[in-house]
Amino acid sequence: MTKSTLPISIWVTLIGLYVGQAIPLYLVAAAFPPILRARGVDLQMIGAFGILMAPWVFKFLWAPLLDKYRPPLLSGRKGWIITTQLVVLATIVTLSQFDPLEQVEYFFPVLLLMSFAAATQDIATDGYAVEHLTPEQQPIGNAIQGGAIAAGVLIGGSLTLFIYDIVGWEFSVLSVGALSALAILPVFFINEQTGRRSAPSETTAPKPSFKAFFARKETVAILGFALLFRVPEGLIKAVEQAFLVDLNFSLTQIGIISGGGAAVVGLVGSTLGMMLILGMGLGGFLWTIITLRTLCFAGYVLAAYQGLPLELLIGLSLLNTFSRYMEIVGLYTAFMRVASLNQAGTDFTILSSANVSMYMFGSLFAGWFGQHYGYISLFSLATFLSIVTGIWAMRLGRQVIDMGKETPSLNSQPAH
Repeated sequence: MTKSTLPISIWVTLIGLYVGQAIPLYLVAAAFPPILRARGVDLQMIGAFGILMAPWVFKFLWAPLLDKYRPPLLSGRKGWIITTQLVVLATIVTLSQFDPLEQVEYFFPVLLLMSFAAATQDIATDGYAVEHLTPEQQPIGNAIQGGAIAAGVLIGGSLTLFIYDIVGWEFSVLSVGALSALAILPVFFINEQTGRRSAPSETTAPKPSFKAFFARKETVAILGFALLFRVPEGLIKAVEQAFLVDLNFSLTQIGIISGGGAAVVGLVGSTLGMMLILGMGLGGFLWTIITLRTLCFAGYVLAAYQGLPLELLIGLSLLNTFSRYMEIVGLYTAFMRVASLNQAGTDFTILSSANVSMYMFGSLFAGWFGQHYGYISLFSLATFLSIVTGIWAMRLGRQVIDMGKETPSLNSQPAH
């Protein structure tokens, strides 16, 4: 199947699914930290929000269940998506009734439940994408995913901050919850089998499992690549908005930068990432990302050391967002290329969970390290790690990723 023959309904469905699950994710990741910082919460507590990413790190533990089973009364991945979205909406309504400071004993458990449901939905969505997108379409699909995330940042992050400044907590949270629900409506009308690819060995393949993934000879290398590539990013992103608050940016300004401006930059970055992968190959593209992010992190060191004019600070934040969105397209394309069609949700989830785990642990570490040693030391460490872990990841990655061509290595049979 070529790119031109993929039904438009599949593209529309993927856009809606990724936007719908990005909105609640960035409600927590992009809106809550500056709101809490403005109310006097310290960096260590804000950094602790990284624990809410735990379900995204550990979702590989239950990913095989979604490949094996279907929820009662509903069919296929579509059934899991609808079920988990209902849970997400229920938690958003609940959150709107809590004060995040006064009722923290309820706030965090509800956020964890929402994160668990959204992470589970992501397993089903990514499995659907792997099953329907050919290797030629995967950079385009991941550009759509990156653009959808940008929209999620705009709605869940920027719009929430804007509404919060005007009318407060309850209405802002309920509003973005309603928009999340609207985004996934196309999935109700899609036939899941339309355009679905089948693995050559699908009828005789073993049931989806961790064993099938780890039996492959390429597993150690690709898993190491997934773990290492994003190590330094959580160090920056976890405290970036708090850094802007400490530089006397208002919540509305931060919302415009991290939401409105970031959404536009994210859309451009995702599109450019797709074009560069198609034009220069995946390997050359990833080396470009390592270089760009290292320069960006060095810019944060300079900003913390001697300050930068307002325009340069805004530009630096947008450049960081730009490189991160391009990177998402590249990494997810690599993961899709090596995921087996026999257990698409499981393989992709294991790799993406490994990838996010480093981001989460970096976020947790950043809050503690920044609180005790300051922004300069934190940003310097991130710059150093960007170089070291980037080179290490690429050395591992070249064993399983053809640096200019399609290499669906994990679709091969298990090693004996």
